[in-house]
Amino acid sequence: MIARYTLPEMGELWTDENKYRTWLKVEIEAARAMARHKIIPPAAARAIERKADFDINRIDEIEQEVNHDVIAFLTSVSEFVGEEAKYLHFGMTSSDMLDTALSLNIKQASAIIDRKTAVALRRIKALALKHRMTPCMGRTHGVLAEPMTLGLKFAVWYTELSRRREQFRAATETVAVGKFSGAVGNFANLDPSIEAAVCKRLKLRPAEVSTQVIQRDRHAEYLTSLALMASSLEKFATEIRSLQRTEIGEMAEGFTRGQKGSSAMPHKKNPITAERITGLARLMRGYALSAMENIALWGERDIAHSSVERVIIPDATIIIDYVLQKFIELLEGLVINEKRMMENVFYRGGVVFSQRLLLKLTGPAGSRDTAYRMVQHNALAATEGKGAFHELVKRDGEIRKYLSEPEIDGCFDLAYYTKNVDSVFRRVFGK
Repeated sequence: MIARYTLPEMGELWTDENKYRTWLKVEIEAARAMARHKIIPPAAARAIERKADFDINRIDEIEQEVNHDVIAFLTSVSEFVGEEAKYLHFGMTSSDMLDTALSLNIKQASAIIDRKTAVALRRIKALALKHRMTPCMGRTHGVLAEPMTLGLKFAVWYTELSRRREQFRAATETVAVGKFSGAVGNFANLDPSIEAAVCKRLKLRPAEVSTQVIQRDRHAEYLTSLALMASSLEKFATEIRSLQRTEIGEMAEGFTRGQKGSSAMPHKKNPITAERITGLARLMRGYALSAMENIALWGERDIAHSSVERVIIPDATIIIDYVLQKFIELLEGLVINEKRMMENVFYRGGVVFSQRLLLKLTGPAGSRDTAYRMVQHNALAATEGKGAFHELVKRDGEIRKYLSEPEIDGCFDLAYYTKNVDSVFRRVFGK
């Protein structure tokens, strides 16, 4: 079992310390590439690599004066490097470093998210295989429909989260690009070979073309993939919440020793984790919208997107990491009431077997409409508490003109509804 959620791994990724460390990594790689291409002296690149460091307090102090975080950072680094710092950030614009570093941070965050998604998928698969043939009710419009298996429900979750993972991975690739094309993207001060060399070292792809910034549709695609993943997790959590309702009682969150469900009502066990997932998914969709608003910038760049991204990208990755962890814990503690599931399958004497009876009766009765009216009459009587559906049907003289008692009994066989489950599982999970 994965340990309960703690902030450090994802949270520390977005600290000032790691942010500046990533900025420094980009600057050092840029200096190395420029030295190899004889743009700056090799001795300067070696000095930058050897001496470069920063002081967060000093950066904050300088920023109070200059009101520019990159200049404050570079000034602090220069104080460590000394005379050779004149070749630091040579020919670059701030976004060459900022956007490339952001791509590195997003890749780091994505690796954490992908690992947790893989764990969630394994948990879902295990539940699907365990409950492959566990009978349960299928519902449409929130109303009893026909029997299915719990394994099929989990198989749906598995395929959906698998799609979300593939989409997320593709979005990560889309945003994993760097740029060193200068103030308007024309490479006036640095040849594209510098960009190619630095990106190769950083394991990023060069953006095919850029302005002063990497285009923000890439980041919007990434945030949207996270919002969609959160929305799918919300869907699964909502199903658990629904099945935990007292009137259904088929599934419930685990309830730990000493836990209390309500300050006022001692009997309560509330689906608080599933509800938390639902709430955070709403927040994630808001972040996706904010990312889309960032796509349109004036000319080759304005700064309107910057303040938004300082919030939505760290927050969104931290939140999806948390939501995945909570979902994993939810699955690990899930309480499944198979007895209650079976009781619901045979609710009111098995009214949910009505379609099977309808199909059996249609031929002998001469028309579907005639058969429908006979079956519906008994089904409605059963739901109104006038008797068990199975028994009402067997006592219906009109139906008995066409079907024998064994034929009627055969219409209430659960195996009819599970005969193709293995075929579906082979399509989802293979042999």
